[in-house]
Amino acid sequence: MDIKESMRRILAAESAAVAAIPVTDEYERAVELIVEHVHRRRGKLITSGMGKAGQIAMNIATTFSSTGTPAVYLHPAEAQHGDLGVMQPDDVMLLISNSGKTSEIIELIRLARGLYAGIPLIVITGKPDSPLAREADVALFTAPAPEVCPLGLTPTTSTTMMTVIGDVLVVNVMESITFDRADYARRHHGGYLGTAARGERS
Repeated sequence: MDIKESMRRILAAESAAVAAIPVTDEYERAVELIVEHVHRRRGKLITSGMGKAGQIAMNIATTFSSTGTPAVYLHPAEAQHGDLGVMQPDDVMLLISNSGKTSEIIELIRLARGLYAGIPLIVITGKPDSPLAREADVALFTAPAPEVCPLGLTPTTSTTMMTVIGDVLVVNVMESITFDRADYARRHHGGYLGTAARGERS
């Protein structure tokens, strides 16, 4: 097997998939929901996903928190065993499922709305006709690209697109709230990023 040729093929396939992500007005709506609920109403962003999507949801939450938008990751299974208590009335949810029919995420919606009926839902999914997309207030879709996994099964291309969509949301919320270097430095006291944010030499 030629690893370099395989690498070029994978890079090309995933780059094309990212470039094909639909650019829609839904992104503006998603950013406005996050700004309204977190920065005006003083709620927080709750992200959730199962499996690989859950790891992406966790990363999105930590990136939002580090850039001035309080966010937490809620495991959809643990939510059924008391962790749902982290929710508050002015929160907004970001739910991730490539298939749009992950049972734990669908159940989380039912539980969340049972606690706070009006909580808004932003979803990232690859299936516009899925149960998750139908429940959403705002739906952000990945491009219909195959996984680069040779089996066509392992989340690879889809998770790359989900991560990029999360980055789009983070960056646009940062710009909406005029989050600057000083704000960043106050949240990063250690490590290279903290030093760089404060303009110090490492």
